[in-house]
Amino acid sequence: MPDTKRGREEQARHEVKRQRRRALDEERERGDEAEPPDDRPVTCHRRGCNDPAAFVVTERYQEETGHGAVTAEAFLCLAHTDEESPANLDGAYDDYVFRVDPIPAAED
Repeated sequence: MPDTKRGREEQARHEVKRQRRRALDEERERGDEAEPPDDRPVTCHRRGCNDPAAFVVTERYQEETGHGAVTAEAFLCLAHTDEESPANLDGAYDDYVFRVDPIPAAED
């Protein structure tokens, strides 16, 4: 292929086709892979408690230094979730979050 504008454009089109074909082949290979394991704890986060975790408690607050937000999550059983309350209200800011969500697997 001569080194002309037309030749360079054709080479670029061929390269794009090769990249698409390669990406499609890689996706097909990954389609056979198993899903990654669930990283959520199955027991309560509190020390000494072996009850199954039923809720995830999330608190997002401003770091003490003021240089960013911190998100803390704890997977808790029903009894320990009842005892949970906001712990970092001194770091509350406009996007402060304190949320208790059920763990979907625990509802079944």
